[in-house]
Amino acid sequence: MNSKFYPNLLLWLSLIISPKMAFSQSTDFTLKDIKFKSQGITLSGSVLIPENPLAAVVIVHGSDPVKREMQFAKRLAKEGIAVLTYDKRGVGESEGVYVGPSVGTNNIDTTNLNLLSRDANAAVNAFGTYLKNKKISIGLIGFSQAGWIIPIAARNNPKIGFMVLFSCPTITTLEQLRFQFYTNGNNSFWENHTDSDAREHTKNDPNKYQFVPTDPKISLHTLSIPGLWLFGEKDIQIPVKLCIEELNTLKAQGKPYEYTLFPALGHNTVSASNTTPFDISVQWIKQKTFIIKK
Repeated sequence: MNSKFYPNLLLWLSLIISPKMAFSQSTDFTLKDIKFKSQGITLSGSVLIPENPLAAVVIVHGSDPVKREMQFAKRLAKEGIAVLTYDKRGVGESEGVYVGPSVGTNNIDTTNLNLLSRDANAAVNAFGTYLKNKKISIGLIGFSQAGWIIPIAARNNPKIGFMVLFSCPTITTLEQLRFQFYTNGNNSFWENHTDSDAREHTKNDPNKYQFVPTDPKISLHTLSIPGLWLFGEKDIQIPVKLCIEELNTLKAQGKPYEYTLFPALGHNTVSASNTTPFDISVQWIKQKTFIIKK
């Protein structure tokens, strides 16, 4: 285990198995389908609320045209975390237009990312009306593209108390595109390339697109809420070690950001077949919301 890139893994694993840090919670929860307004359209989703929730989260999508994340939401609810999950705009029962394709400049255009961040904020505001405890901390939890959306949303909504980001970039949208087209979907990429190769290409490859990139660090510099990033070392969608380097710079400036790197995982760090990232995220949420309450 390389301690340089595993500063929190042993800590969080020890917390998960420590009886002093255990949080007892019933696995029962209520489920209700809801609708809420955002930017002139109606979004459809579901709220899952345990009897006495320890925390609350809104799930933020990745780039694909996905409906509400019910399986993931149920996993969280069974851990005592209240959840709102919704169909992405233009998908399922939600109105609006899905901007695609999933890989392309229109999908990660600044206008679209800002719009999706407003959807996330509308979800947070709507969620609060369904929670009996109005002082409960509400966080955002998301995947991949959510790494650009969540910081924007959190910067613009003081109700958001924490962030959990699975395989989410801390680099610009332009840098991510350079890296993704460099790996070209090759699952064996890291067998034939070094981190130096990827870093050189990500930083210096000539631009193939003309668009204004979004830099999540602009928002992350302004935030003071805790954040947890979970990375897979074999990721071919984002250059993980470069993202970690950016996080270390922010941490050195006093930002309450943490991360964990999993050597055997790729971009899907929330896979049901490996529950460790999920378990770590749940324990982290419970601890951070406990600290916030205190």
